[in-house]
Amino acid sequence: MPAYLDNAATTRVCPEAARAALEVMTEGFGNPSSGHAAGRAAAARLAEDRAVVAQRLGCAAEELYFTSCGTEGDNWSIHAAMEFNKRRGRHIVVSAIEHSAVLEPVRALAAQGCEVTYLKPDKSGRIRCEDLQAALRPDTALVSLMLVNNELGTLQPVRQAAEAIRRSGCPALLHTDAVQAFLKVPFTPAELGADLLTVSGHKIRAPKGIGVQYVRRGLEPSPLLLGGGQEQGRRPGTEPTAQIAALAAACRAWDDSFPAHLSALKQYALETLAAVPGLEVVSAGDAPHICAVSLPGYPSEMLVRDLSDQGVSVSSGSACHKGKPSHVFAALGLPKRTLMGVLRISFSPENTRADVDALRDGLIQITKTRIAMR
Repeated sequence: MPAYLDNAATTRVCPEAARAALEVMTEGFGNPSSGHAAGRAAAARLAEDRAVVAQRLGCAAEELYFTSCGTEGDNWSIHAAMEFNKRRGRHIVVSAIEHSAVLEPVRALAAQGCEVTYLKPDKSGRIRCEDLQAALRPDTALVSLMLVNNELGTLQPVRQAAEAIRRSGCPALLHTDAVQAFLKVPFTPAELGADLLTVSGHKIRAPKGIGVQYVRRGLEPSPLLLGGGQEQGRRPGTEPTAQIAALAAACRAWDDSFPAHLSALKQYALETLAAVPGLEVVSAGDAPHICAVSLPGYPSEMLVRDLSDQGVSVSSGSACHKGKPSHVFAALGLPKRTLMGVLRISFSPENTRADVDALRDGLIQITKTRIAMR
């Protein structure tokens, strides 16, 4: 069996989610906005599925909006926060290691005249609370800080950011990209103090094409899209009921024992990969399912390709980079040889120790082949 260890990019859809999607596509396919029986049945199923996802996220159902993906949620949050605070400030605080779905819309706003403060991580890949506190200004309108970094697995101080915003008295709304955190680390939006929070289904064994946006009760964000009254008029477009049903099923199927399984696998990987000559641990990660290593002197893309030929799937960073150097790893100030050989390893509940062994053996084989060619 191939060893798939790129679950931070996407996960295999679990059987429960696939069955739920098929059921809705073939039987409960009505439009929830239609007034006939099929539409009413679809609306009832939608309400039930929304409640399931809200319960797992730890928020009220009316605080939850369905989107197409994490990228849409991040973009919506950033633009909505700046629109909400447009008379109070044009300053944004964001970490330099955010996903591109955050950094790109922030850059677009900077081109339109907004000021941006980028917080650099320390060498371990964590944002320092004192740097965040120092960056806040009376005109700070938005702070965006991801909960779990998607390439390092490091936890970021989101709760502390909320406290710092309150202490400073600035009007900033707090957004967190929780795409890699949902169901992997314990949190609720209220515990974090987040005003806006983004989740994506395909990271938790639901299909691609479905995301979740939390909006704190009482906050009325402007919609990113226009054209319909769905999702309380804030996210128009006919709801993707099959994907939503699959997301709810994936939430139901996620067992509370999974994070411990992921953490044990990651620890086994960090120990087992020590057998690979020259391998360095770049980040052990705080979250249970992501770590990063490097084989200095070996180009990452070559490693990814050669491992794939051996039936092992890992990545050189976020799938959104598409072969470009990772700004996340670069922000750590790694030596050039280390930086060029970085690999991200990420786990899902289906993974076993055999997958890790296959990765170890594949890397050892690559090093032996390189030595033999010299």
